[in-house]
Amino acid sequence: MKAILCASFADEPQLQIGETIAPTPGRHDVEVAVHAAAVSFMDLLMAQGRYQMRPELPYVPGTDAAGVVVSVGAKVTRFHVGDRVACGNWHGAWAERMVAPESSTVPLPAGVDFQTAAAVRYAYGTARYALVTQARLQAGETLFVTGAAGGVGLAAVDLGRHLGARVIAGVGSRDKAAVVRDRGAEHVIVYTEEVLRERIRSLTGDRGVDVCLDHVGGDVFAAMARSMAWGGRLVPLGFACGQIPSVAANLPLLKNYSVVGAYWGAWAERHPRESAAADEALMRLVGTGELRPHVGRTMSWENFAVALGLLRRREAQGRVVLQVLQPGQPLNGGSS
Repeated sequence: MKAILCASFADEPQLQIGETIAPTPGRHDVEVAVHAAAVSFMDLLMAQGRYQMRPELPYVPGTDAAGVVVSVGAKVTRFHVGDRVACGNWHGAWAERMVAPESSTVPLPAGVDFQTAAAVRYAYGTARYALVTQARLQAGETLFVTGAAGGVGLAAVDLGRHLGARVIAGVGSRDKAAVVRDRGAEHVIVYTEEVLRERIRSLTGDRGVDVCLDHVGGDVFAAMARSMAWGGRLVPLGFACGQIPSVAANLPLLKNYSVVGAYWGAWAERHPRESAAADEALMRLVGTGELRPHVGRTMSWENFAVALGLLRRREAQGRVVLQVLQPGQPLNGGSS
């Protein structure tokens, strides 16, 4: 089969389309003919060798895909050949075929296309785990999301709105303000142009925010460590700026707020049934239009370098999706 292959880790990822052996599903796995695959910041970090895990080289990047089931393992009960699904794994999505555990595969509602479906599971799964399971966000609370125009950030804005929160979005440039407002942000802070702490104080009447989801780290995290409301929840999700921050213990003590991590991928592996149920609930909300994933760019998978460049330059808004197979297109090379 054809796949995008990473041969070595480098700041400029060394990727090319080539031939590789199709993965073989295990007893609890689903094999999917990939029609669309998402591109995430995690994919970029992994190809650079900067993520928490390093796959054995060469490997196929990509965490999330959507397509049609072509085979299932002997112990799989929820899926059959021909089902339309979204699926995820630590890597392997940027290929004609992907194998994923049954627990990280979700059926698609009739009205959800492959491009949209590929953008849901990682982004909205992370946002839901952070907001609902970890932060226990309540209707009426104030939520601040940094990196809000990215895939996970925009999902958090959308989901926060759906949960009834007052959403404030933090973005790095003014050209990203429109997309976060469209997904439900009541206010937008351009933290490269404004004094973050002062703006938060102004918008919250000096109270601070109840929940902060931070993807940026560095100075942004430091500012939010001093901008939390009494009993708030500060949730680090990543460190896109490259600086891993720390927090002085007196700050959460003085306002009785919590600092709680949200590593969704590890949680999903440890709690597969709960994760699968959450995936299905989220996809149903996408199907009814109550959640609205934003696919900012869809491009042919031959343009993977362009897609990664958008993420490296922080130009992506929402999810970037690679088109792999078209409906009705046969797989090149069969299962070899």
